[in-house]
Amino acid sequence: MEIKGTIIKIGETQTIGDGSFRKREVVVKTNEQYPQQILVQFVQDKCDVLNGYNVNDMVAIGVNLRGREWTSPQGEVKYFNTIQGWRITRIHQAEVVTKTSNDSSDESAATDDLPF
Repeated sequence: MEIKGTIIKIGETQTIGDGSFRKREVVVKTNEQYPQQILVQFVQDKCDVLNGYNVNDMVAIGVNLRGREWTSPQGEVKYFNTIQGWRITRIHQAEVVTKTSNDSSDESAATDDLPF
């Protein structure tokens, strides 16, 4: 799965617990009819892939969805989701296009059998 958009925030690397777990978060604003601000978490050695990226960089982030169950001390079961990044690359403005506009132009080209 991939998220494309503009970086609006990059967090510092955080160490959790005894220092054996690291995480770093980035927020990307998508470029679509209803832009979304998506929080993506990089963990462990993947924290370093964010080095060299800045706010306002346009990027494509390879992500996996993670889910987990947690039981509170009172016995209540809750579920949490995380969007976990594993790859990030810079992209150009022209590549940050909604799929809808690409699909409509591709479809008309495919059905147009005129030689010119």
